[in-house]
Amino acid sequence: MNLNRIDLNLLVYLDALLRERNVTQAAHQLNLSQPAMSNGLRRLRDLFDDPLLVRTSEGMTPTERALELEPLVREVLTNIERAVQPRSEFEPEEARRVFRIMASDYAEATLFPAVLAKLRGVAPGITLDIMTPSDVSFLDVERGKVDMVINRFDSMPQSFHQILLWKDSFSCVLNAEHPMLEDFSLENYLAADHVWVSKTGMGVGVGVNPDDVQRLGWVDVALNKLGKKRQIRVFTRHYQAAMTLAEQNDLIVTLPTRAALLKRNNPRVVLREPPLDIPPLELKMAWSPLLQHNPANRWIRKLVTDTARELDGQAPTL
Repeated sequence: MNLNRIDLNLLVYLDALLRERNVTQAAHQLNLSQPAMSNGLRRLRDLFDDPLLVRTSEGMTPTERALELEPLVREVLTNIERAVQPRSEFEPEEARRVFRIMASDYAEATLFPAVLAKLRGVAPGITLDIMTPSDVSFLDVERGKVDMVINRFDSMPQSFHQILLWKDSFSCVLNAEHPMLEDFSLENYLAADHVWVSKTGMGVGVGVNPDDVQRLGWVDVALNKLGKKRQIRVFTRHYQAAMTLAEQNDLIVTLPTRAALLKRNNPRVVLREPPLDIPPLELKMAWSPLLQHNPANRWIRKLVTDTARELDGQAPTL
């Protein structure tokens, strides 16, 4: 192939087309007209001597050649973006910008008060837009529309960069007058009614199947290994809501210790260690390869990571 024939814009078009699998949506992403994108696809087909995207009953489906090209094109564009990135360092004290961060309410309540305290001291012009997991998709992160995501993740695209922020144990939150407090044994734990709380990963959630133990998470998987099962009466995706339910009802909430400790000074509830061993929760931060070398993003990631490390050094205890 003669390199003089290659218009780099075509690689940008191809990247968008392979992400969207739709000419109209790819055009919208790049602020182009649909005819301009259609013309770009025609030129790409001529360039690679391959149809690249074929219309099927499932929409536009990439050919084998297109699937081979997808990671290569992504790498080329990432390297070009890195090459033209301004070399000037990020100056937080002068910065006026918004960082968009997806975080579960667990991370928002346990990590971000300390993050915000640091920001107010060193970068008063920075604003945080903290989004919920349901607000964001993996595609949003991949495109760099979100600066970082912080949550528990069962799975993640291999292209994403990620780091472990901390591990957290589990604790139980009960009403201060809960009858189980006198003998908080595994037998009584199983006899009680429970609130399930979790929001792993990102994207719009679906209904929970109480019989799908593996998808219920840490607590129920640990019980399943013992041949046991708890009685879940309420399913919620919000840690604050779960703890409020424990405060007002004869329910037990088993959740990460750092979240439970937010209620330690509340006289209406009591915190207890679970009557079984539960593997620790892993809180991770992930971001797009498009933002890996961006000075501003490198700075905010370091601030978040340093803050998490400092908090992790203060081991949570009941």
